[in-house]
Amino acid sequence: MSYLINETHGPALTSWVGAANDSQSDFPIQNLPFGVFRRKGALDASTVGIAIGNAILDVATAQAAGLYTDAGDSAAVACRNSALNPLMALGGAHWSALRLQTSRLLRADTPEGQRAQTVAERILVPMAEAELVKPVQIGDFTDFLTSVYHATNAGKIFNPDSTLGLNFKYLPLAYHGRASSIILSGTAIRRPNGQIKSPTDAVPSFAPTRRFDYELEVGFYIGQPNAWGEPIPIAQAEDHLFGLCLVNDWSARDIQGWEMQPLGPFLSKSTATTISPWVVTLEALAPFRRAAFARPAGDPAPLPHLYDEQNQKTGGLDVALEIHYSSQQMREQGIEPVRLSQTSLKHLYWTPAQLLARHTSNGCNMQIGDLFASGTVSGPTQAARGCLLELTWGGKEPLILPTGEQRLFVEDQDEVIFTGYCTREGYRRIGLGACRGRIQ
Repeated sequence: MSYLINETHGPALTSWVGAANDSQSDFPIQNLPFGVFRRKGALDASTVGIAIGNAILDVATAQAAGLYTDAGDSAAVACRNSALNPLMALGGAHWSALRLQTSRLLRADTPEGQRAQTVAERILVPMAEAELVKPVQIGDFTDFLTSVYHATNAGKIFNPDSTLGLNFKYLPLAYHGRASSIILSGTAIRRPNGQIKSPTDAVPSFAPTRRFDYELEVGFYIGQPNAWGEPIPIAQAEDHLFGLCLVNDWSARDIQGWEMQPLGPFLSKSTATTISPWVVTLEALAPFRRAAFARPAGDPAPLPHLYDEQNQKTGGLDVALEIHYSSQQMREQGIEPVRLSQTSLKHLYWTPAQLLARHTSNGCNMQIGDLFASGTVSGPTQAARGCLLELTWGGKEPLILPTGEQRLFVEDQDEVIFTGYCTREGYRRIGLGACRGRIQ
């Protein structure tokens, strides 16, 4: 199904949940992202919720109160689970029906909203009283390399005379990651050990990484599978995508440089991958579609299995992304996290549909709950670089924090915070929330 702008995106819609009407809220009624939560201190099992302002709609409780009907009711029943996978399995028509009915339940001017307000204390949980958990049971994880700016910068950092590999402009590059070490935003991270060998070392040593880095990425959840041996045509790829989250692909650069000769990343990437807790649906992003990345003159056109005319017109996404950084000394002095970078998903050379079409082009079967990530989202300017490897140019140009501290790579007790949001004239701002990680 193709997600078009509909009544749920109306900029004039307001909610009876007052905080959702704040113009800077990540979660206005036009967004309605999915997550999984439990009440703090309660023995209840976790359940599916929908973010609205500073609260969470308990979907299962709302369903038990008789607030959903037909396909929306079936979808709400699937939310009586500790993960989004059963809801994903129902498919796009059910996802859309649940979103539409939830929008009407939370509006200030509908009969459905008036009815929902009578049971507000039962169906709404303040975010401050909730504990968020991983929203999806993730079976497999794949990480792509899709920013031509990141790929070019990284190549020049390691070899000033390097040029972008010919294959980058013909296919989205990727490696298979480790799903078991995907962690939720806010989970502390231990500095990893590994084999390290600098150019001047005669032999490698086993030690904690000295070049720990973040990578600003966006993740895409598979909501519908494909059978083994049956590729997903690019024109149908978005039907298989449920929604987006923020991803921090933590990377130990010194371990990575040694172990990638000649194969790809392994232990340098499997320590931790942090994800944000809220899943923003593709339907919520309908107003923020844009044309695919404009390839420079002389770049090859995608091969037929990666080309679709409609995807070229509307397959890109305009999602603003920011990186904020905080040291222990900054926090002790009451200094707010400093913004290091600001970029956008529009800078990716390949669209999400192209990534999925490429992933399944050999018949690889995707499963409900699988996650693939965009790779580092870097833009064309220094202020739009998505990792410290680029910002410090391989550790040669230190960053200066507000306290005067210098950073080449992430130090112990440093915290990295990713945020994402969408804006467009004539529509409400919506956000992806935050993705946080602190090194122990």
